[in-house]
Amino acid sequence: MSATADSGSASGAALEEERRAILALLAGASLELSSRDPAEIDACAGLLEPGTPVYISLPPGQTYHGTVALAARLARAGFRPVPHVAARRIAGREALDDYLARAAGEAGVDSALLIAGDSDRAGDAFDSSLALLETGLFQRHGIAHIGVAGYPEGHPRIAASVLETALAAKKAFARRAGLELAVVTQFCFEAEPILSWTARMKGHGLPVRVGLAGPASLPRLLRFAVRCGVGNSVRALKGRPQAITRLLVEAGPEGVVRNLARHASPPITGVHFFCFGGLMRTARWLCAVREGRFELTEDGGFRVGAA
Repeated sequence: MSATADSGSASGAALEEERRAILALLAGASLELSSRDPAEIDACAGLLEPGTPVYISLPPGQTYHGTVALAARLARAGFRPVPHVAARRIAGREALDDYLARAAGEAGVDSALLIAGDSDRAGDAFDSSLALLETGLFQRHGIAHIGVAGYPEGHPRIAASVLETALAAKKAFARRAGLELAVVTQFCFEAEPILSWTARMKGHGLPVRVGLAGPASLPRLLRFAVRCGVGNSVRALKGRPQAITRLLVEAGPEGVVRNLARHASPPITGVHFFCFGGLMRTARWLCAVREGRFELTEDGGFRVGAA
């Protein structure tokens, strides 16, 4: 065999290894609803694997009663509903008790994502996700899998040291209470801040689900990015005209997924997609990748839908 043939074989093996790494990274990926259209949930049943975790955000104007209804719809469609519980949006202990009782009883919920919930002032009863945990109500209702937020690019209004102290306190409480704690990060458009942040997270010993934006139009992605305070990623995108052009056409997370797949290691255990373009769009994208319908491209990403 010639040296050229050996080189080509080695290159092909390396590319195949990258494909396997991408599939491994996306195995067990979770998604987060941005649409409140129940029909979209049912339409995804044939695209996503049974038991796929689907998170339910609690935007302004949405009550926990509506969240419970969506959780029940997700459960009927074969998914694993993971509702958000926003501390500053819960009126008090009685309301939290009712929310969790209904979520567990009507939708079989055993996992939740706890956030403080941005607000100009704290609610009457809770001002943090730790305060929610300390009620003991999650254990009472069999919700033993708890997610908390992580911020690879920092929080726009909370110092890194404060976030670090709060995470340590939640970890200590979860250990005492027999709860399984994990971190779900805010979404980023670049792999570098994620990898740097997760390297610093190793000392906590907590699994991390990395947040990424699913396929969506560039204006929509940028609008959510500005709203959520992921400024470093926005600046990185604006400084790369070729990336902007590619996003306008493909509007997908291929580049960051491939980069993460190359370098990801514990504590990264999976990916969480924010479905700004709709649950259906991300489900189709994920289904195509899992079926191997993608090809690696020279720009460091990959093209989905290829034969």
